[in-house]
Amino acid sequence: MSGHSKWSSIKHKKGAADARRGRIFTKLIKELTVAARMGGGDPEGNPRLRTAIQAAKAENMPKDNIERAIKKGTGELEGVAYEEVSYEGYGPGGVALIVECLTDNKNRTVADLKHILDRHGGSLGGPGSVSWIFEKRGMIIFDKDKVEEEQLLEVALEAGAEDVKEGETEFEVIISPSKFEAVKKAFDDRSMVYSLAEVSMVPQNTVKLEGKKAEQMLNLMEAIEDSDDVNHVYANFDIPDKVMEAIG
Repeated sequence: MSGHSKWSSIKHKKGAADARRGRIFTKLIKELTVAARMGGGDPEGNPRLRTAIQAAKAENMPKDNIERAIKKGTGELEGVAYEEVSYEGYGPGGVALIVECLTDNKNRTVADLKHILDRHGGSLGGPGSVSWIFEKRGMIIFDKDKVEEEQLLEVALEAGAEDVKEGETEFEVIISPSKFEAVKKAFDDRSMVYSLAEVSMVPQNTVKLEGKKAEQMLNLMEAIEDSDDVNHVYANFDIPDKVMEAIG
């Protein structure tokens, strides 16, 4: 499994979102607003908005908050104009990073990101420096002890998944973005419980980290995600599950 998917899965299990609910809500509201602005306020015809609404509901965001964010995006209510911007860089050990932001001030955002990277042994790269390492893919993760492998493989492949990768404790289903919702629905229809489902940037190769560099990398990931302007962060580190559990 990629470092990002391991990291996201562990955070989800440990309830990190609950501990930072205010920050999570801020990020979700930005995503709802931008998704509505770009694709309209009807989730049936706007897959990005539909995904954002599902994520907001998963975090128990009140319905009124969701509706207000959408109306700000469509212009029915006055709101801040957020801009999408993506940065590339490096973490400890040469790990590749892509940081996707939603911001109303790019100068502030890039200055904050540079500061975070410098403090945690990373550096900012130029456009295209690491993006070639990643491909956009849907990703659904199952704990091994909560799913039967044979059923998982059957449902995933019948629904159109590209691959099923086996990790130490989890299965990772890889899906083309266009088929993500169909595969997710196939699992939902059979009440198959997954720990994470998202469209992500999946690395084609990874950098193995242990010891001090592994700890540095996870601290960097946490610091980046703590920034209010950051929407998603992707990395190609590979840290053993037991090490991630202990550090994370």
